[in-house]
Amino acid sequence: MSALRWGRGAAGLRWALWPAGCPCLLAEEGALRGIWGRRRSSASPCEQDRRKDWGHVELLEVLEARARQLQADHVSELTEKRVDVARLPEAGSSQPPRKAQAGVEPALGLSGRWARKLDKEKRVMQKRKQQLEMKLQQREEQRARKQQLRVEPRLLSRQLAARLQQWLLHTPGSPWEEQLDWLLQQAPWRLHGEEQGPADSRARTRSEGQQQRLLAFLQCCVLADQLALAHHVLVMQHGRARQQRGLTLPMYNAVLHGWARKGSFKELVYVFFMLKDAGFSPDLLSYAAALQCMGRLDQDASTIQRCLKQMAQDGLQLQELFTSVALCKEDQGALLSAVRKAAPTFSPPQPPLLSSQVNTSPLLRDIYDKDCPASYPRQHLPLKMLKGLFQEQLSVEMATTVTVASVEKAPSLTKEVLQARKTLQGLRVRWEAELCQVLRETKANEARAAREGRPSLFPYLCLLSEGEFAGLLLQTLQALPPQGESLLSLAQQLGLRVFNRHVVQRKQLSDEVRVLERRYVKYLRLLAADSRVVVSRLPRQHWEALGAPEAPHEQPWPLPVVVQLGKQLAEVLVQTVKMPGRLAERQGACKLIPVLYHVYSFRSFRQIGILKPHPAFMQLLATAAERTMTFEAAEVPMLCPPLPWTSPHSGAFLLSPTKLMRSMEGTTQHQRLLEACPPTELHGALDALTQLGNCAWRVNGRVLDLVLKLFTAKGCPRLGVPAPPSEAPRPPQSRLPRGASPEHKAELRRELARCLKVAREMHSLRTDALYRLSLAQHLRHRVFWLPHNMDFRGRTYPCPPHFNHLGSDLARSLLEFAQGRPLGPHGLDWLKVHLVNLTGLKKRESLQARLAFADEVMKDILDSADRPLTGRKWWMEADEPWQALACCMEIAQAVRAGDPATHVSHFPVHQDGSCNGLQHYAALGRDSVGAASVNLVPSDLPQDVYSGVATQDAERGVQVAQVLEGFISRKVVKQTVMTVVYGVTRYGGRLQIEKRLRELSDFPQEFVWEASHYLVRQVFNSLQEMFSGTRAIQHWLAESARLIARTGSAVEWVTPLGIPVIQPYHQDAKVLINGGIQSLTFSNSGDTSQKPNILKQKNGFPPNFIHSLDSSHMMLTALHCYRKGLTFVSVHDCFWTHAADVPIMNQVCREQFVRLHSQPILHDLSRFLVERFCSGPRVKKVRVARLLDMLLSVPKTGSFNLEQVKHSTYFFS
Repeated sequence: MSALRWGRGAAGLRWALWPAGCPCLLAEEGALRGIWGRRRSSASPCEQDRRKDWGHVELLEVLEARARQLQADHVSELTEKRVDVARLPEAGSSQPPRKAQAGVEPALGLSGRWARKLDKEKRVMQKRKQQLEMKLQQREEQRARKQQLRVEPRLLSRQLAARLQQWLLHTPGSPWEEQLDWLLQQAPWRLHGEEQGPADSRARTRSEGQQQRLLAFLQCCVLADQLALAHHVLVMQHGRARQQRGLTLPMYNAVLHGWARKGSFKELVYVFFMLKDAGFSPDLLSYAAALQCMGRLDQDASTIQRCLKQMAQDGLQLQELFTSVALCKEDQGALLSAVRKAAPTFSPPQPPLLSSQVNTSPLLRDIYDKDCPASYPRQHLPLKMLKGLFQEQLSVEMATTVTVASVEKAPSLTKEVLQARKTLQGLRVRWEAELCQVLRETKANEARAAREGRPSLFPYLCLLSEGEFAGLLLQTLQALPPQGESLLSLAQQLGLRVFNRHVVQRKQLSDEVRVLERRYVKYLRLLAADSRVVVSRLPRQHWEALGAPEAPHEQPWPLPVVVQLGKQLAEVLVQTVKMPGRLAERQGACKLIPVLYHVYSFRSFRQIGILKPHPAFMQLLATAAERTMTFEAAEVPMLCPPLPWTSPHSGAFLLSPTKLMRSMEGTTQHQRLLEACPPTELHGALDALTQLGNCAWRVNGRVLDLVLKLFTAKGCPRLGVPAPPSEAPRPPQSRLPRGASPEHKAELRRELARCLKVAREMHSLRTDALYRLSLAQHLRHRVFWLPHNMDFRGRTYPCPPHFNHLGSDLARSLLEFAQGRPLGPHGLDWLKVHLVNLTGLKKRESLQARLAFADEVMKDILDSADRPLTGRKWWMEADEPWQALACCMEIAQAVRAGDPATHVSHFPVHQDGSCNGLQHYAALGRDSVGAASVNLVPSDLPQDVYSGVATQDAERGVQVAQVLEGFISRKVVKQTVMTVVYGVTRYGGRLQIEKRLRELSDFPQEFVWEASHYLVRQVFNSLQEMFSGTRAIQHWLAESARLIARTGSAVEWVTPLGIPVIQPYHQDAKVLINGGIQSLTFSNSGDTSQKPNILKQKNGFPPNFIHSLDSSHMMLTALHCYRKGLTFVSVHDCFWTHAADVPIMNQVCREQFVRLHSQPILHDLSRFLVERFCSGPRVKKVRVARLLDMLLSVPKTGSFNLEQVKHSTYFFS
């Protein structure tokens, strides 16, 4: 009988075996019942097995105790049998004497048999106990081994494994240098990549994503001082054949460099064993790591010489270690120390001075001509003030955040408000402590996952302290809108903020901040108003001449890592942050409710997860009315001139990482193209971006006061001042009457949906305006700068997103130049012309007519300046009312000055291109008709292509044309005409016209559908007739892109200024992040490893190519204006400068347009595309042959003379 069966039987014989009066054994019976009872358990199978084993141990102990008791009872019963006296029941016993005596006989008769059975069971159970103890010991050892970080690798090559084991076992005293020398001489036993990779594109993309995550994990471990963990994970991954195939040489090099910095030669050799075992040959980075380690350990010269000899045999040059490998100063020192020990006379090649390298583009020859030096403009501030501003900006970026007071109307400090603030403060203190605790637990869990050989989030959670993570999460909670935010978007924001904080901290811990401070102070001598420099140079050239190149930059994390880290932090926030359901009650007496909850919602027919704040929390925030907002340092304008752009990853903010070319997160192709581009090719773009960023700004306080007055009241949507949420339309409150018809119910649902949609839009607009106005108020009495970067086409944008000159009419009116300039003899006239342009009233009139109109309405102008909200309010009827008002105020000041020519004006005057996209098309095709339509030809009056299209439509005799008569204005068709050149479809154009027609209150709405169809057709037909050359070029570009995409490549080209461009349109690759409150799936379509999206490549090439041309024109204009001493900024094809300098800017603008289009742009493009996509063995393929034919058939050009542009008054006006 087994012990388990005996146990179940013993439960039935308990009264026969259990003597009376044994409470301790009765308690043990309860324990046995708990072990053997058949009740379901929620424990894991492993836990259940462990409980069963411990149950057997407890059973054995019970049986041993019972055996000892039976033996003792048997002896006493034998001695008492001689007397044959019945026992009386003991006090408290429930058994009568007779029953007790009756129970003795069976026990005496069975005592020997039970003793033998118990002895047998005891031996069995002892054996089982020994087995159990051995099993538990093995499990503990296995668990300990898992927790112990592995150092020695498991090699797949028998030769390498035997060599390593033989050496470890039999020659442990031999130096590790001999093993490295032997390893470097060995050829790889197999070439990595011999195994076929995944054929499926999705599987290949997934494999590449895993490789990126593992490499980022190893690099982050090295940065977070978790090198042993990185080595352990690499060993675990390497020891599994299937996973080893996914390892790459940079992964081994990352760990190699970590050990090299620590001077750990033994571990470094282990990594070299794995590197050879994986089929790789060491590259420059690998040899650099080995030599660094030798330099730090002061190895003998012979070992280093053997290493250098082997490196030469591998075809690697010693000089390249110092020119091609990006190392920090300390690593370079260790490397040089090792090399000089083997070759004492060696001196590293000096990198060429970047300032001596010159761009040779014919378009930029005048800019970089050393024989024609220029006196570049300076900042208007003295050196001492600029130094103080630099220290302020440095402090802001080291703190990583900026706290700004809100311009919302402050409430009265009532008892309720004070209590709400106190409650909120107490909750935050508790939340911070709880978040720190949960983050420590999360970090421990991630550490266990990493010790099991899986790349986890552990090193990323080590980059910041728990307190810093908690502060970041509470800042995120404070900024959540009432309608919530998608979990994916929130996760991405959190991950990026962690990365940015980590980069700033690393720069603080290293010597970079001190080096930056010394270098920047010298740089300010070029810019300061009261300093003198011997040679006037461009800011980039001066910065490069001040010192060596910057330290290696921090590689951005892969997007899946960013999202996974942010998702983990968001889930910590959701599960930790709770508040009492009823704040009036004591916290312990009230149930806690989550502050955030996770819901699903539909957005454009897609279900997405949203994190929404609890209404009770939003009510608490509203009651507390804390009028502060927190921004990231890189979201706020700079308080000192930005760093000059010197490379694709160095420029703009002092410490905060900024991309030269903005792109979707996770896209790396643009950065790779820029880094592969020769540095001199980018000089034009770098210098133009630096010049745009060096423009100093200030806030127009008079306009800001008026806007705030409306904003804190009830807003004014008509003037672009959003109304508060209290003004949002209310949904119907009445309940549905009984028996309401389905139509009535549907109507109420539609009305409710409409109200909710309007409320969301109003909240979004209000928040955007609140950010902008709060930052404007924060910077009201300051001078600030807007660093710039560019998109993949070369178009420039300010880096701070909330407050810049690229926004709406309201945003632009709040800004003016910090440096003023006297109006001069013609400045006032340009202010008047600019004002009339802003009104939109005289678009088709000459400049003289516009000037005369301004004089006619001078009373209205002065009235608007003096009484903007109480007077005749003439400015409110303008197309751009707020800019018009600001211009009215500037004109009033100038007119009332004693001499308008001496009035110092800070106001920016605009010159806007006349449908700039069509201007570039007409110039490319030398289309005389099209050129005349877009003001490339001199004329007495401006040609308005928008109105030209409209007048053709008004002459039709069709019914819909008659309905449209009187309503076809420039405004109705402008957007469609302007975007046709950028690839808008007929469907998109119809929607644009429909929207404009619905805005006309007098237009019969029943004709909107028919009229929009009719108008879009006429617009397309009219443009086809007016711009025949344009359509031919557009077709050639689109067909070329389609054929390129069909060969499996994305379209690439180089702009006339040398910027490499690649279109980021690829097939979507789904990335899945499992686990937690929601599995996230997002598309990553921006990398060259995926197939191109043929339709997007085709439709995107024509507009993107034109955008790259208008950006080249803008950059050329910016550089030449800077050379002439002008203040210049732009909003794409709208150029800004001081009123006194408009004539000079106009001249430069026209000259550079002519120079740009005098180049053989289309033939250069054709030549580049043929070389890029039709060269090599692919030429024999049919698709490539068709592509070659298309690329060589460049559209023929017309006879338009470009020199006429120089004399066209209305080219830009």
